[in-house]
Amino acid sequence: MLISGRCHCGNISFVLDWKPEPSEIPARACTCTFCTRHGAVWTACPMGSLKVAVRDVSHVSGYAFETETAEFRICTRCGVVPLVTSLIDDRLYAVVNVNTFENVEASMLRRSSVTLDGEACDDRLARRKRNWIADVVFVEGGGAIHA
Repeated sequence: MLISGRCHCGNISFVLDWKPEPSEIPARACTCTFCTRHGAVWTACPMGSLKVAVRDVSHVSGYAFETETAEFRICTRCGVVPLVTSLIDDRLYAVVNVNTFENVEASMLRRSSVTLDGEACDDRLARRKRNWIADVVFVEGGGAIHA
């Protein structure tokens, strides 16, 4: 299933190739203050691939806090956070915000909350390697990409 998403103004867009075809998509609302305040709800498909296009990289901000092992990619034009990346062992991993999806029925999302407080840094990185999207490509200066 090809899932397209973008920030509100379209500066950051993505296509997630979800494999295998999902009957439902897990959507996890992190309870940290950053995710709560931004209303972000995350998902990932470890077997899938993610292509991210950025029209104007000067309007993308990265924000890392606490362990500084993940970078929230924020569009500075519209304020939306479409994805988070984590560089682990020279490989880029990512999760995407389901609230930025453009072509997925809400009924496909299986929403839950998750609390990661107290998780050791090594455990956090190992979880990301298992569960996050491991095939991530950025195309800077490109136009929007479509599913």
